[in-house]
Amino acid sequence: MHLVDYGIIVVYLGLLLWLGLARRLRRDSSAADMILGGRMLTLPAFVASLVSTWYGGILGVGEYSFKYGLSNWLVFGLPYYLAAALFAIFLARRARESESLTIPQRLGLAYGDKTALAGATIIFVMTVPAAYILMLGVLCQFLFGWPAWVGILSGTIFSIVYVYTGGFRSVVRTDLFQFVLMFVGFAVLLVILFADYGGLSFLRANLPSDHLSWHGGNTGWYIAVWYVIALATLIEPAFYQRCYAARTPRVARRGIFIAIACWCLFDFMTTSCGLYARALLPDLADPVGAYPALALMVLPVGLLGLFALALLATVMSTVDSYSFLAAATYGNDIVPRLRSGMKTRISFHTRVGLFISTILAVILALFFRSVVDIWHALGSIGTPALLVPVFFAFVGRRRLPPRHAFLSVVSSGSISLLWYLSQFLNADGAYWWGVEPIFPGLLWSLVLFALFSRHVGGDDLPKGQ
Repeated sequence: MHLVDYGIIVVYLGLLLWLGLARRLRRDSSAADMILGGRMLTLPAFVASLVSTWYGGILGVGEYSFKYGLSNWLVFGLPYYLAAALFAIFLARRARESESLTIPQRLGLAYGDKTALAGATIIFVMTVPAAYILMLGVLCQFLFGWPAWVGILSGTIFSIVYVYTGGFRSVVRTDLFQFVLMFVGFAVLLVILFADYGGLSFLRANLPSDHLSWHGGNTGWYIAVWYVIALATLIEPAFYQRCYAARTPRVARRGIFIAIACWCLFDFMTTSCGLYARALLPDLADPVGAYPALALMVLPVGLLGLFALALLATVMSTVDSYSFLAAATYGNDIVPRLRSGMKTRISFHTRVGLFISTILAVILALFFRSVVDIWHALGSIGTPALLVPVFFAFVGRRRLPPRHAFLSVVSSGSISLLWYLSQFLNADGAYWWGVEPIFPGLLWSLVLFALFSRHVGGDDLPKGQ
């Protein structure tokens, strides 16, 4: 990279800090101010923040599209659009109309404190941004030549410094800036690739045949697993937080549908760029770095720095959001339920949670070497534990009794965790009976709901339903 490119990145980092630190939380700020920004999120801010936050796995998308081509649409595109649409239809309005600040608070209203604490613990682990911190390390390695661990530590520290002082408002302000950069950077790269190499005819001539098929060489069973994992969207803390923070229920529902359209456009650009990367760099050693390697190959000075911003903005917007979500879960939902008398110090414990979640994320990022593996592991364990209890805490008039709700969260998650660990016990590295771990836990959760759920009257429903 040229000094001009590095200069562009320095300017971006300076602007990011300026936006993030522009308004600090007052000492007397309430939990709603810190966690939800006072529930005044407008439609443009809602869309930009949700789109940039939920698409932080940009290098994972590059890794998958490089390996498997167009099937990226069927794995990381379509199932998540469908799940997001379900969220908009069934949950967005109910979430905004509730008085909760977080998912565990809703679980507490519906099922009691034990279930809320169990759910909060799982959500804390699921929102620790390990996959995105790993991507920061890979990006810094490609862009600056740093060792991965240096990139992981420095990128993480820079991504959370303004969250510590500004809370949710700082996250939203920086997300608006990063939303623009991520779209502009990939649009520039795709236009140059098309102009220099041609379109579909070039890709057909230079890609393996499977890359332009719907399956990409994977089995239908493997692809189907991702449709179940995508149901984690229905328990996605980033969705709930933004719905809770929206100015009105209408903003929450419309915002999600507009966000889906934005993701469709961005997926078109990222999948196309992944195909070009496979066609132009067939011998690339590490597919996680497909986008940076492609940009280094084809972009001139200045535009290379602009595309680097697109990658950094896409990842950093998710690191700060998920770090804050994990921190808020710790400070608002875990500590007050473990120790009484701390509800007035939520802001302090949220900041403590920011450090804890960051340390845990760095450890996981150094342990795993694949972004997709991290998504698969956390989604396969957390989704079965929370999907059924959270969904029916908002929808319908059937509820599990508190004791059975707690049993469902703990036992379903434990079953899937044990199933996931079975790959390390078998010599061939396969799961028990070849079944993906998400299925037994989810099946058990559904069985418990079918056996023990009961109809509840209006007086037994949480507020907002």
